Amino acid sequence: MAEPDPARPQRRSREERALAALGDSLRRWRKLRGITAEQVAERARTTRVTLRKIESGGSVSSEILMRVIVVLGIEQGILDAAEPLNSDVGRLRADELLGERMRPRR
Repeated sequence: MAEPDPARPQRRSREERALAALGDSLRRWRKLRGITAEQVAERARTTRVTLRKIESGGSVSSEILMRVIVVLGIEQGILDAAEPLNSDVGRLRADELLGERMRPRR
């Protein structure tokens, strides 16, 4: 297998692009809320270095990521977005697979 060419930039994976987009969004939420990085890190019981890693698209534990999301006050929006029954496709598939109308959890 050929060695990667250091002069040619590597394509980022879909996961890396998603983490970078999430990090950008979290940084914008922090700024919109008027909270400093130091305040978010302290309230999320993590370090400023870890928060910088999150905001730049790095990988951290899901627990730390969720603590930052909670501090920013956006956990309900994320949970709603992840709930399959909040989408047309999820509701349709649930009806097909389960044979009954399901309601999203609240």
